Amino acid sequence: MATTTQAPALDPLDYLAIDSLLDDEERAIRDTVRQFVREYVLPEVADWFERGVFPREIFAELAKLGLLGMHLDGYGLPGASAVAYGLTCMELEAGDAGVRSAVSVQGSLAMFPIWKFGSEEQKERWLPPMHAGEIIGCFGLTEPDAGSDPASMRTHARRDGSDWILNGAKMWITNGTIADMAIVWARTDEGRIHGFIVEKDMPGFSAPEIHKKLSLRASVTSELVLQDVRVPEENRLPEVSTLRGPLSCLNEARFGIVFGAVGSGRACFEAALEYAKERIVFGKPIAAYQLTQQKLAEMALELNRGFLVALHLGRMKDAGTLRPEHVSLGKMGNVRGAIEVARTARTILGANGVTLEYPVIRHVNNLESVLTYEGTHEVHTLVVGQALTGQNAFR
Repeated sequence: MATTTQAPALDPLDYLAIDSLLDDEERAIRDTVRQFVREYVLPEVADWFERGVFPREIFAELAKLGLLGMHLDGYGLPGASAVAYGLTCMELEAGDAGVRSAVSVQGSLAMFPIWKFGSEEQKERWLPPMHAGEIIGCFGLTEPDAGSDPASMRTHARRDGSDWILNGAKMWITNGTIADMAIVWARTDEGRIHGFIVEKDMPGFSAPEIHKKLSLRASVTSELVLQDVRVPEENRLPEVSTLRGPLSCLNEARFGIVFGAVGSGRACFEAALEYAKERIVFGKPIAAYQLTQQKLAEMALELNRGFLVALHLGRMKDAGTLRPEHVSLGKMGNVRGAIEVARTARTILGANGVTLEYPVIRHVNNLESVLTYEGTHEVHTLVVGQALTGQNAFR
């Protein structure tokens, strides 16, 4: 008589066995960051969120793992693959988007422009200590009246002998108040866009923190104020003088969000799944009801689809074939999907879904910021639309 072998149970957190598409090094990096989040972030992050704080000392812990600027090479930097960096972003955001944002800003928005557009002297001076977490950076592009349209920036740079005089303001700057330096983008009288390394102790420069946020509370968000700040020519990034500079930096950061959003969604799904198995209603767990199973199935579909998109974009980036339009598609799709997963998880948890005893409402609130920063959903929609039609809808 023939016997049948029962197939092993599916892993609900890796339903499509996407883990098998990763190599040993990628899995090792992923697991290391995941363990860091479990040990260092998750026990404290609800308190950070409730109090609206982000401990500066976390940079030292992140630096010990080599995560700051990990995807850059040379100058003592690890030169990790794009996929490894993406997986890192996913695991960090499974902890909290504020932690992923801090790493993203440090590596993709503060270190990357120096690495890409800086002089050799600038690279040697700034990159090693930034990788070591000894210097924290931030990125100043968005202004109070210029977010989605950076070409309309008002921050001005005027040449004065061998120096530059900067005036203006930047808004919604992650890490700003705790940063030791800022990459500030400004327009000259000739209409050129230059990036400047502005150091925190330069007279006329300040970075007041923005309070009363209900999203990304475990993150430092600031304004940058520049009042006749004198910056030496040696602090100007010499290899770029157009919007191509800051936009390329944003594309680096957006790539991390494509993975990070999956991490937020996964954390919410995991919490909802476990809760559904344990919560008894009318004599049985809510996981046994059709409506709950439909919600969980839709969540699993969205997360697996998002992870596959992110992984494919990571492989493309490592192969040198990734375009900004691809990243826009990934961000708009994965963030929207993560928001739906998070909101659905909130309904499964019921009243418990709005307490910080569970991670869901924290991720729900954070994702509202992720939806609009590094390019709003609408802007990325138009980027994809232009790529599809050849028609520019921005003007």
